[in-house]
Amino acid sequence: MPHIEIGDLRLNYLDEGRATGAPVVFAHALGSDLRIWDNLIPLLPQDLRLVRYDLRGHGRSTTPEPPYAMGALIRDAERLMEALSIREAVFVGCSIGGMIAQGLAVKRLDLVRGLVLCDTAAKIGTPEIWQDRIDQVRSYGLESLADPTMKRWFAPAFRQGPEGQLWRERFIEGDPDGYAGGAAAIAGTDFYTTTARLTLPTLALVGSEDGSTPPDLVRETAELIRGSRFEIVRGAGHVPSVDKPAEVAALVTEFLRSIGHV
Repeated sequence: MPHIEIGDLRLNYLDEGRATGAPVVFAHALGSDLRIWDNLIPLLPQDLRLVRYDLRGHGRSTTPEPPYAMGALIRDAERLMEALSIREAVFVGCSIGGMIAQGLAVKRLDLVRGLVLCDTAAKIGTPEIWQDRIDQVRSYGLESLADPTMKRWFAPAFRQGPEGQLWRERFIEGDPDGYAGGAAAIAGTDFYTTTARLTLPTLALVGSEDGSTPPDLVRETAELIRGSRFEIVRGAGHVPSVDKPAEVAALVTEFLRSIGHV
């Protein structure tokens, strides 16, 4: 897979679709990687330029020593887009990826013309919750968090099936430092004030069975952004691009068409 170098950081990415198409950039959830979009990408219009990447500390990107600040994660996205000559993109972010999307839109409206906020919020959890998870992963590894994480990510039927078990294995194979770094970034982020200043086209969507960012929390964030749309994906958990890709693809495609991006 291609990558870019940012100082001593290597960011792994995939650049798919049509090279000259309108760009859509994807940022994944904490403890996952760019593969959460595998089921979704083929269902989107292929005349788009579809760019997804591994956050620092995740997938095939390098893992700087934690903790990470949200500002650093936003700068990573900014530099990736600059390196790939991407402007006026729709930025699709899931969970921590959706927080990056909000921060990037506030900072660089020249890079972002629309948002798709998947299962995310202006503020997720409390510093105490995230510190507990950081302490646990440092003491006992990612496997100690795997079952409660999968319970938040996926509805029971999917979680117990082969693809749910695959994602449990992928979660365990992740880098504990990358998880701890990302958790620290979420713990230190409260975007209520800044997100409330956004006015760009936004689709907020959430799985009805999301145990990390429940529908009411995502709706609350959507309501901060004037003119945003809010949709619930029935039967999906925290990562609906994995367990309900057709439903997510339909919503995203409709949104892209409504703003003239495809």
